[in-house]
Amino acid sequence: MAPFQLRPWERRTLWHLSAQTHDATQLRRAQALLWLHEGWPATEVADLLQVSRQTVHNWVRSFHDRIDRDLPDRLLDTPRSGRPATALGIIDPLIDAVIDEDPRDYGYRCTVWTAPLLGRYLKEVYGIETSCKSVSRALDRLGIRWKRPRHRLGLRPDTWRQAKGGSKTACKTACGPSC
Repeated sequence: MAPFQLRPWERRTLWHLSAQTHDATQLRRAQALLWLHEGWPATEVADLLQVSRQTVHNWVRSFHDRIDRDLPDRLLDTPRSGRPATALGIIDPLIDAVIDEDPRDYGYRCTVWTAPLLGRYLKEVYGIETSCKSVSRALDRLGIRWKRPRHRLGLRPDTWRQAKGGSKTACKTACGPSC
């Protein structure tokens, strides 16, 4: 690699930035560029910052390639394509605003909100596609709990004999242990 040289104003700006920034990415890259300017080998700079030598070379190349940006922005990563941002924090206020309302007021044929129904609502109203798991996590972050209804219509309650005027103990003594 050819000797890395900064312009005097770049060196001053990087030095001030490294003293004031709270962003670890900017700090590490500013330090690397300053050390390279002072003549340190890229391998030593990489060892100090616990990155590979190729990473240091990539930082130098991107610093030179982004000449049209402000100096602090030249040290940051560029936006990348790929997986979209998670629903973390985005859907929480939207769910919180609607959870106490009746879903029938929004045109749904349900009396309570469920995770799939909230996901459908978010997609139709806000255009946000989320999974049921993301909606459930948002409900958990909001501290909202509900239980699914348990349909036990065909089962007798444990106290049905008492309701009919009998008792469990009377049955056991009359019929014996087989009852």
